Amino acid sequence: MDVSSMKIRDMRKALDSKEISAKELAQTYFERIKKYDDKVKSFITVTEEKALEQAEKAQGVIDKGEAKALTGIPVAVKDNICTEGVKTTCASKMLENFVPPYNATVMEKLDAENIVMLGKTSMDEFAMGGSTQTSAFAKTKNPYDLDRVPGGSSGGSAAAVAAGLAPVALGTDTGGSIRQPAAFCGVTGIKPTYSRVSRFGLVAFASSLDQIGSIGLDAHDCAILLNEICGYDFHDGTSSKLEVPDFTAKIGESMKGMKIALPKEFYAEGINDEVKTAVLKAAEEYKAMGAELIECSMPSLKYAVPCYYLLACAEAASNLSRYDGIKYGHRTLTADSYEELIIKSRSEGFGEEVKRRILLGNYCLSSGYYDAYYRKAMALRQLIRKEYNDIFEKCDVILTPTTPAVAYSPEMTSDPVQMYQADICTVTVNIAGLPAISTPCGYDSKGMPIGMSVIGRKFDEATIIKTADAYEKGFKPVAPKL
Repeated sequence: MDVSSMKIRDMRKALDSKEISAKELAQTYFERIKKYDDKVKSFITVTEEKALEQAEKAQGVIDKGEAKALTGIPVAVKDNICTEGVKTTCASKMLENFVPPYNATVMEKLDAENIVMLGKTSMDEFAMGGSTQTSAFAKTKNPYDLDRVPGGSSGGSAAAVAAGLAPVALGTDTGGSIRQPAAFCGVTGIKPTYSRVSRFGLVAFASSLDQIGSIGLDAHDCAILLNEICGYDFHDGTSSKLEVPDFTAKIGESMKGMKIALPKEFYAEGINDEVKTAVLKAAEEYKAMGAELIECSMPSLKYAVPCYYLLACAEAASNLSRYDGIKYGHRTLTADSYEELIIKSRSEGFGEEVKRRILLGNYCLSSGYYDAYYRKAMALRQLIRKEYNDIFEKCDVILTPTTPAVAYSPEMTSDPVQMYQADICTVTVNIAGLPAISTPCGYDSKGMPIGMSVIGRKFDEATIIKTADAYEKGFKPVAPKL
């Protein structure tokens, strides 16, 4: 059975009809991982033995006729989500040998569904970067062109799905790290509303921005995975108590009468012409479906990147202060004093990008600079939220490019400022705590995927999933040739 382009709802039918067993399905993926992951490098840890045990257990549930939506379905998990008994490294030497004694809440929920975990996917170190090239262990490649990057810190998850090494994957999104790699790798990725999914057991980068979401071959698959990981969790004080709807409920509804906003700043200078053309062509297709296109403005977009990096780095500096070489994580072997132990452990354990962000975060929080930088960024956050609220008073969803350009070469990552600017289309969604989905809408002249983002109102994931799905039904994706 060729699973490389198989949707999880087709797998559900195949498993329930006994066309294939859960163990056979898992083994098919492990064969593909052994064949192709040396090229793609999407996994840091492959959990074949554990997965086959999970598959046996899942088969017992299927045989009893008690299978749920994800029973027996293989899932890849980003390596900053705690998995009991399985290494969780955050792609950092600091946590190279860290084996969590507990599961993240999302893993507890998925284990209750009897999923089969294929392994832990690579990422930028501590989710800091836009290329997956800051990983200490596996610098992931883009399946469409192995000389290019797969995108932001969920690049391992997106590349695994694009290469057919996993049908769906968990990612995390702090400033676009699910949506950007989904766009670069030609797959679909959703970042839910902040607080929709518990962050308990997610290794923190920026706590007011981080959110776990799903990556799949289409919006419907992303919705199925999202259905199972959302909900209130008393372990996470920020998690929402709102009832979780069925995110697939609106799929198939007409687009007639839908109002789609096109903020002019997202289509201005700095956006690649081929990207702009592909997204605007998609907008016209929505118009042909009966949607109304409404031009609008978001003036604060020009300040979004500095605002995001001030907030994110300030929170990162605080969150990463716990790695001191004493409690857990990397400890130096050559220190003569307590102070030297902390300095050397952190110097050896963290990579360059993580150090850069800790320095920036501590600088903007320090005495004399707090008001000049951090307080202004917090005020700008409120302005960005207000501008989104103003747009949503007149429109149902917002359509933008996911990224200013297609996937780039690793050489571009040597300029951090240029890398930060590449987040311009995604960071405002995290700043405002909104849901957004990225789905492919075309390919450039060299065959690289182009992604578009649909942004929705808070807790209205079902509408953006419906909108993405409506476009996907008429779009023919091109699989990468590995």
